[in-house]
Amino acid sequence: MAKYRKKGSKETPMMASTALSDMIFMLLFFFMVTTNMRKATVYVQQRLPFAVEVKKLENQALVSYINIGSPLPSHRQYGTATRVQLNDKITDVDEIQEFIASERERRSEDDQRKMTTALKIDEEVRMGLVTDVKQTLRKCGALKIAYMTRKGERIF
Repeated sequence: MAKYRKKGSKETPMMASTALSDMIFMLLFFFMVTTNMRKATVYVQQRLPFAVEVKKLENQALVSYINIGSPLPSHRQYGTATRVQLNDKITDVDEIQEFIASERERRSEDDQRKMTTALKIDEEVRMGLVTDVKQTLRKCGALKIAYMTRKGERIF
């Protein structure tokens, strides 16, 4: 027989709370599975060059991204010249060393050795800026570099 509690003049059944914890855990797991980790919003053009042989990066958590390209039309306050974007900030090449240092501080000592810097460079960017970025990465000891590309062959 169901238990009832008195509420005013009417009797209503009591709610069973044993399934409540199961429902809460199911919701928790649902949100953990469906939620994506936040990635940086790209403010520069990203027409990546084509490559025939492409390899996927193994551990995405150990990758720091540097985007290089012209600012998108929605961010023309930065001008139209080619710029460097580190996370959500459009900066100059001079701030790359500080960026790499802060990325290293966030990781354990063992992970620091496995860290990769991924360059996402628009296909229209001049090689001089890319060389400056690579020289700066060399100065701060970030020697493991990956170039982001599109898979396929370019048809002329």
